[in-house]
Amino acid sequence: MRGQDLHQQEMFLYSSLEDLVPADHPLRPIRAMVDEALRRLDDTFDEIYGEVGRPSVAPERLLRALLLMLLYTIRSERMLVEQLRYNLLFRWFVGLGMNEEVWHATVFTKNRDRLLEGNVAQEFFAEIVRQAKQRGLMSSEHFSVDGTMVEAWASQKSFRPKREGSDEDELKGGGRNREVDFRGQRRRNETHESVTDGEARLWRKSQTAEAKLSYLGHALTENRHGLIVNVRVTKAHGRAEREAAVEMAREIPGGTKRVTLAGDKGYDTREFVEQMKELKVTPHVAQNDSGGRRSAVDERTTRHAGYWVSQKRRKLVEEFFGWAKGVAGLRKVKLRGREKVGWLFTLAAAAYNLVRMRNRMAATA
Repeated sequence: MRGQDLHQQEMFLYSSLEDLVPADHPLRPIRAMVDEALRRLDDTFDEIYGEVGRPSVAPERLLRALLLMLLYTIRSERMLVEQLRYNLLFRWFVGLGMNEEVWHATVFTKNRDRLLEGNVAQEFFAEIVRQAKQRGLMSSEHFSVDGTMVEAWASQKSFRPKREGSDEDELKGGGRNREVDFRGQRRRNETHESVTDGEARLWRKSQTAEAKLSYLGHALTENRHGLIVNVRVTKAHGRAEREAAVEMAREIPGGTKRVTLAGDKGYDTREFVEQMKELKVTPHVAQNDSGGRRSAVDERTTRHAGYWVSQKRRKLVEEFFGWAKGVAGLRKVKLRGREKVGWLFTLAAAAYNLVRMRNRMAATA
């Protein structure tokens, strides 16, 4: 019997968002871990917000919404707000009721900037790492480190000589999208800077790659499941990866216990190897003996089977970089300034850990 195509809407609803989300939905374990971390950040939120004035958007909802943007590749705040108006799954994750009004995109952006000014992302990331350690998902002895280029939210036309003006010259020279010919010009970070993002630096991955205004994102992972232990964003320059690796190695917990740190050939320098040994870290970095060069890693390290295991496991850090750029939208970050880019990079690392933790718990269940 053919059913009827009725257009009259029901007057009452007898189900909640909790009932509509399947019990085995992948977001459920992520929501539980996020809520546990947010409860421990309650004092931090109290310090950011004042005690007088009108109530703003709850920071817990803001942070859950930002995580949704990273997890579901939502490109902008306006698109997120549009999704929250009709996507019941997103409403449930953020904590909005079925009939609750969704905030305006501009209101969301202004309240998000308040979180950017605090240390919320780093503390939230630390809480997720703490949960991973409690569940026994992290190695405390074997780690890997690597860096990646994060393209800045600035165009090549904004990279101008430092002596050149910005606002008045822009108006006289044809507006924001003026015609610029770089042919024959030698543009360097020492003589030029971006008027859009002054902390971005011209950088390229290799001698044959295109130079772009970028930052460098660095990640320290543990070698058991590839979970992120520490992250940071620096200005792009030749020594940035090794300097960031030394800083993160100092922050590895464990006291006097010796640990291993794997890396690619870019870390194979005598200075870096000596710094690792001073920190009681065994450098399991790949040997760079190309062009007759002598590697700083000798046979005393490479003769052990653990060295070759580290060389295989160190590539897990590349999965985070691929996920952050392909899924979380960090291929070209939409924030300006190293501090804000680092904030978003840290939150992306927390979101990546949540996904991997969920997968590992599901595999062992």
